[in-house]
Amino acid sequence: MSVSKLKTITIAALVLINVMFLTFIIIDAVAYMRSERVALANVGAVLQAGGIYLSLDDVFIAGDLRTMRTTRSADAEAIIANALLGPTEMTDYGVIYLYENRERGTAEFASGGDFEILLNEGVITNDRGTLATVRALLREMKVDTSWLELSYEQGGEVVSAANRFKGASIFNCTIEFVFVGDSLRIVRGRYVSGFESAESGSEISSISTALLGFLAAVRNDDIEDVNATRIDSVEAGFHHRVVGAFGEGVIEPAWLISTDFGRFLIDDATGEVLPFA
Repeated sequence: MSVSKLKTITIAALVLINVMFLTFIIIDAVAYMRSERVALANVGAVLQAGGIYLSLDDVFIAGDLRTMRTTRSADAEAIIANALLGPTEMTDYGVIYLYENRERGTAEFASGGDFEILLNEGVITNDRGTLATVRALLREMKVDTSWLELSYEQGGEVVSAANRFKGASIFNCTIEFVFVGDSLRIVRGRYVSGFESAESGSEISSISTALLGFLAAVRNDDIEDVNATRIDSVEAGFHHRVVGAFGEGVIEPAWLISTDFGRFLIDDATGEVLPFA
């Protein structure tokens, strides 16, 4: 047999093996999704018996979300500050970093990820539209976010954006852009970066477990005066927690349940259900 013919047979065999392997993965994924949907339908029936309606069209079934460590990144904080303030002078106060540009404003970053940027009037305006302006700023800040929410407060508009990791929201790491009139005056919130695999940490549980935990919390009055009758959406993501004095933290799997009575965060590790503003 010639060498060229042997190579052709070898390549064909490798292609066939890869196709078979991919087929097994797809079959397994489809079977998993089908089993999740069946379990979800059963949980929906239990919820409805408890007086809470669940639409299966508004459910996000999670992928592989696991606990991750986070570390403070001074470089990432400087990028955010300079994107909004231009060239700045930084003063290191230990756990607080202060960035200043006398003509544009100031930025203060704490070790746990919380920050506040105060801008002078007219430095950044929403001439292009509020949401378009915020999207452009987030790109300059190099911040990966999921949803944007626009609300109205006395004197102006507020846009909220959730920090994101691997396509999943970090629910309690949100950034607010506060406009007074047409000027952006305040940018504040919590931003985390420097993601690393945790030595120990659980994978997110099933959505069925989360929903049954929510129903139990409502029935047992673990969350006071909740009269939800409809679950509008369920989203898998993360919850951030500070664990060290120098900005060390973890993001842990969590669920965000939106109802006709408000939103609730479920800590996947403990099962605790908390109101989410």
